[in-house]
Amino acid sequence: MGAGAVLGWLALSALAPGAAHLRAGWRRTGLALLGGYLAALVALLAVALLTRNLMGALVRDSSMTAIIAGSAVLGLAWFALMVHSFVVLRPGGLSQAGQIVTGTLAGLLAVAVVLPFAWAAQTVWISRQTINDIFDQPAVERDAREGVVADDPWASRERVNILLLGGDADDHRTGVRTDSMNVASIDVRSGATVLFSLPRNLEDVRFRPGTPMAERFPNGFRLPPDPGGGRSDLLNSVWEYADAHPEIFGGRERQGARVLMDTIGYTLGLKIDWYALVNMWGFARLIDAIGGVRLHVEQDVVFGRYNEGLVKAGTRRLKGADAMWYARSRTFSDDFTRMRRQRCVIGALLEQADPATVLTRFHQVALATKELIRTDIPRDMLEHLVPLALKVKNAEVTSVQFVPPLINTGYPDWERIREITKEAIRDSRTPRARAATAAPSPAGSVALGATASATATGATALPSAATPAATAAATPRAAPSGARSPKPKGAAQGLSEGCGGV
Repeated sequence: MGAGAVLGWLALSALAPGAAHLRAGWRRTGLALLGGYLAALVALLAVALLTRNLMGALVRDSSMTAIIAGSAVLGLAWFALMVHSFVVLRPGGLSQAGQIVTGTLAGLLAVAVVLPFAWAAQTVWISRQTINDIFDQPAVERDAREGVVADDPWASRERVNILLLGGDADDHRTGVRTDSMNVASIDVRSGATVLFSLPRNLEDVRFRPGTPMAERFPNGFRLPPDPGGGRSDLLNSVWEYADAHPEIFGGRERQGARVLMDTIGYTLGLKIDWYALVNMWGFARLIDAIGGVRLHVEQDVVFGRYNEGLVKAGTRRLKGADAMWYARSRTFSDDFTRMRRQRCVIGALLEQADPATVLTRFHQVALATKELIRTDIPRDMLEHLVPLALKVKNAEVTSVQFVPPLINTGYPDWERIREITKEAIRDSRTPRARAATAAPSPAGSVALGATASATATGATALPSAATPAATAAATPRAAPSGARSPKPKGAAQGLSEGCGGV
């Protein structure tokens, strides 16, 4: 057998274990290896076809650990197989030059067959570490989920509601200000989703009766003005205020997340199941991890303390920092225009972060995601949320933005908010054509779509020279008592409407 034949049979053995042994006359060994290999493939195919919720099962901690261990074992076994296959092909009968060439190439091939297994083990290891860091649920916060069972993880409910928050907390700032607040209400059967966006400057926030915050603020969340004339009693300050005043909760600390979840749930008339808080700088790193995002910037966006930054108008690929500033700048703008920009960034991100891009940049994406999200979703619920997320990706996603003229942020009509929420959910069960906008101005009531990563873009909202009433300090509070805005048609909108071509 020549050197070419040795290498050819060796390469075939890498794909069909036992081929080299059959060629060398090791019939029983070759048949055993080939038969075991085919049986393993059939078994894997059967598991893939018969396992209910395969994607969910793969993200279980036990499954990921098994994949890591299995990849390591299989990598070593394949390496040993290649070495033994080379030996049984008797390369000693070749010339000295042939032995050197075949030996070198056989060694390289033996290493090469290990690489896919090493890559799989490393990828799953990083995924497992990232998931466990993000979804490591403290036992004290699991009391409300004790009834969750594998056969019916949603406890016979039709929808699951997740609060998506964008926070601006960092190492140089005390507390968490949630300047982007969205609730994703998801139909667990179809994946049809409605995203409800609440503005940061919602005033006189009401708390659920009987709660400690309702006892402290029976007439709504109202504090004296700040020394500079601003306000710290808007919706985006609820988390921070609750964390700063544990005495309201009998000394219990870090109640901000629970209080905000309950408050927003009460505002919308929904039960909020979990929250996900996204850090704005982590969001920028996520965009960089996928190589930027292509966006249509409709006009120049100025940012910076001294207006020194500029995101120029046009259609092009933005890096993470520019995309973040485009989504969150307040200069010469208002909260509601900013909310529209957030939706456009997230819509583009969802469209462009395809599986191939994520896989090729997996390590960077995993690291960015690890720094991006803080959540109270239990680790053991992830296996049920993964297939639900796949349904959402292929289902209709609409959004409702509670901004003027839909509501008056200075004097909110709480019953109207709940009524609109109820109708949007009802409409999402029977998808149909909807009007393009709920308001005459794209800066006013364009729908905001968001995901967990979506919310990070809403780190800070900013006043607009065009609509100063949108800011916290300037929002008029002298609205006519009992005034109700007529309900616009088509309050629920598509995720990409009004964003221009990308």
